[in-house]
Amino acid sequence: MSVNISKVEVFSFENKKITFDHFKGNVLLIVNVASKCGFTKQYQALQNLQDKYESQGFKVLGFPCNDFGNQEPGELEEIQKFCSTTYGVNFQLFQKVHAKGNTTEPFTTLNKVNPAGDVEWNFEKFLINSQGDAIARFKSSIEPDSIEITNAIENLLI
Repeated sequence: MSVNISKVEVFSFENKKITFDHFKGNVLLIVNVASKCGFTKQYQALQNLQDKYESQGFKVLGFPCNDFGNQEPGELEEIQKFCSTTYGVNFQLFQKVHAKGNTTEPFTTLNKVNPAGDVEWNFEKFLINSQGDAIARFKSSIEPDSIEITNAIENLLI
């Protein structure tokens, strides 16, 4: 099932309410991230994707989440510092969210994307086309630079 997230409201790193309309015209990869997870090394591949495709209208958006194994316990400033100094991350991070159970946006809406249901772990990825439609969902074990994800991004950037 495809869902449109254009009107979904989230809170920026600076705690300002914005909708995904703000990113209209860009292909997005939305990820629930955590700094103390076995998948944390994916930060590097996520940043590499942004570096490779940003000039073509692609953005990675990270939503810190502490729902899985208490693997993102820090405050936002700590998280941002860790990401930038350890992995060179400069893609946009947002306020902490819940991705399972009593979820918060954007995952309340994104959890309707096939296969529908709660996010199962950190670093689950959702691909959004330039019109704001969530068109693909990738489990945590699928690396951001996998052929499956890069082909899907490239097909949307054409």
